[in-house]
Amino acid sequence: MRELVRHHLRFFLFATLAALALRLLFVFRFPAVTADSFVYGDIARNWLQHGIYGLSGSNGISPTYIRLPGYPAFLAMVFAIFGVEHYRAALLLQVLVDIGTCFLTADIARRLLSPRAAKAAFLLGGLCPFLANFAGAALTETWEIFFTVLALQLALVGLSSVGPWRVRPWLGCGLAIGGAILLRPDGGLLLGAVELYLLGRIFWRSETRHHMDPAKAATVVLIAALAPLVPWTLRNLHTLHQFQPLTPRYANDENAFVPMGFNHWMKTWIADYVSTEEVYWAVPGQTVDPDNLPDRAFDSPQQHDDTEQLWADYNQSRHMTPDLDERFAALAAQRIHHAPLRYYLWLPFLRIADMWLRPRTEILPCNTRWWEFDEEPQWLVLSLTVGIVNLLYIAAGLVGLIRQQIASLLALLLVFLLLRSLFLGTLENPEPRYTLECYPVLIVLASAVFTNPRRITRPD
Repeated sequence: MRELVRHHLRFFLFATLAALALRLLFVFRFPAVTADSFVYGDIARNWLQHGIYGLSGSNGISPTYIRLPGYPAFLAMVFAIFGVEHYRAALLLQVLVDIGTCFLTADIARRLLSPRAAKAAFLLGGLCPFLANFAGAALTETWEIFFTVLALQLALVGLSSVGPWRVRPWLGCGLAIGGAILLRPDGGLLLGAVELYLLGRIFWRSETRHHMDPAKAATVVLIAALAPLVPWTLRNLHTLHQFQPLTPRYANDENAFVPMGFNHWMKTWIADYVSTEEVYWAVPGQTVDPDNLPDRAFDSPQQHDDTEQLWADYNQSRHMTPDLDERFAALAAQRIHHAPLRYYLWLPFLRIADMWLRPRTEILPCNTRWWEFDEEPQWLVLSLTVGIVNLLYIAAGLVGLIRQQIASLLALLLVFLLLRSLFLGTLENPEPRYTLECYPVLIVLASAVFTNPRRITRPD
């Protein structure tokens, strides 16, 4: 990659400046410091100033495990250097991290396709408004994407190595996966994808011209990826007396009530991000308007009346009680029994499609219901433009995939893309940002449009 940059220095210089300018636009014009950002910031501040990994409350600082330590550690470092609550410094550092992701994505395209594809991938990554948007958000996405791409790039280095078996790329791959897991628990999907791919290499191994040992590689990656979780797990055992190597599924503290009946009911009808904002995030604490529920939330007039009564009871206190939760659970069981294919197949498919295809404006000041065309013209134009750009990236990725014959190295990227997409279909809160980790893979596929059709280089 260094040689490619030297030979095309002017291109990479101007492309980097354009990528930098786009990201700085989001940092200074649309900075996103959300409620989740303040949770991470509170943990980071308490960790830095009091040595307690916990959240502030009326009774002081309470140790917690509702967030993994990766992003709080980054914010604590930023606060120590630039001052507490200095989120803009964190965003500016994330801009540099995201540009680094563009270089890693370009190197993957170079290894799989050609130098020309690498240049295209760098430009597509640098000018991608979605990656740039989240570089300006005090959230885990930028770092999560960086470690994901780094892990995939190092895996390709290990797979492409000719000569004696090398442990270093696989060790680096495992540590990068560990970094991704320490940011968000769904980083474990990356570990699953790499291990599944290497397992396939063990059972379908052909004659090789080098000594890449998939069994050794899988073992090194597994150990290196899980090792960074050991201190976190021991801390949770010692401080909170809980065996928790990640975080609870619903990011809840010990003994906190989780309305599982309500969550199951949500999965019997939710298919889009709008419902995540208007219903799922509103509980508890906000009034929910039953008129916002789509027709697919009811199977009969009687069920419609029962659902409205449930929400009327909830809206009186805006609190989800165990009794209300049991009633939601009974309603969910009734709906699943009535239409099991809808619950297990069609709705997960629709949630995956929504996360991939909708305009990615969730942290921009745009109306989530963009199709109603009732917001200010500039935000409507922005929503439509971003939506079209997203569709163009996806279309280019599909065209690039069709133009290239699927071979061993590309299969690694596709396994990750498919595994993550399938997992996202199981969630009751579809959010477009959850597909961003797949975007560098999409960009690599799209870069194939700019090279001659051929079989992607095999490692064997």
